[in-house]
Amino acid sequence: MGFLIESSEYFLYYQGLLVLLFIHHSHTLIKYTPLYPVKKHRQRRVSSEKLHFISANVYQFNKEYNRFLDLIKKYSPDFFMTMESNGDWEKAMRTLEEDYPYQHKVTLENTYGMHFYSKVEIKHAETHYFVADDIPSIEIHMTTDDGFSFVFFGVHPPPPSPTEEETSKERDGDLLSTAQCVKDIQKPVIVVGDFNNVAWSKSSILFRKTSHLIDPRIGHSFVSTFHAKYRLLRFPIDLMFHSEDIFIKDLKTLENFGSDHLPVYCEFFIDHHNDEQEELIETATSDEQTEAKKMIQEGIKENGDRDTVVTED
Repeated sequence: MGFLIESSEYFLYYQGLLVLLFIHHSHTLIKYTPLYPVKKHRQRRVSSEKLHFISANVYQFNKEYNRFLDLIKKYSPDFFMTMESNGDWEKAMRTLEEDYPYQHKVTLENTYGMHFYSKVEIKHAETHYFVADDIPSIEIHMTTDDGFSFVFFGVHPPPPSPTEEETSKERDGDLLSTAQCVKDIQKPVIVVGDFNNVAWSKSSILFRKTSHLIDPRIGHSFVSTFHAKYRLLRFPIDLMFHSEDIFIKDLKTLENFGSDHLPVYCEFFIDHHNDEQEELIETATSDEQTEAKKMIQEGIKENGDRDTVVTED
């Protein structure tokens, strides 16, 4: 804008404003690059074996099922989660069930279906509907072969958009409900999904502080996922947060399989005896806790009007 001002009287003023804005946004975004200093953690003998998973918004109307199946076969994750997976996607993924004997399925036709497949034993699985009876979140309790228990949360709240929700109240209420639930779990926790939000937004930061979880992108990279077809217009909205006893070895996007989101790949291990990540945890102030509770109630009251079955435009 500063370069388009015709009057020289205000030119320096607007240039100064642009510089201040650049500094402000750079201060926020630099945290999500390798330039921001964070400790490197090595795997120790008392830790679990490495585990890896894939999280993918498959796009309900994407019919290229085999490309996704090939992706899973190629990387052979210990477990994976799909979002926007409906009955057709569930049918297509049945060929994977022999390799992934543990499953939790929430089959919906409204673009909010979720499916979870695992080689790791599922001890308990639960579906939550925090703010609306058609927006699920999944809670999966698992135990590894070497005896480490942990909890996986999968989330996919509705985005604020002209075709979805007029406001972000349901999205924020759903995420903060998850945060309230997670902070009371006394096990290692991972929360993953299409947040329809960037990690540095106010509500995402409030989610992190309320849940007492860590954002693994800080000090590493944006891991931008949407839109898969446009490299220069791609935003990091498929997010992940984890507790202090989970250590991330690798977090990246994988190749496009026909969806509008790139899949996210993560490799991690669990270490109960390493407290090096405690300093990364930020907790919500009393005012922020009050704000989070208010946002949850507003999300519940919003009652978004969505079709039970959604067809492609």
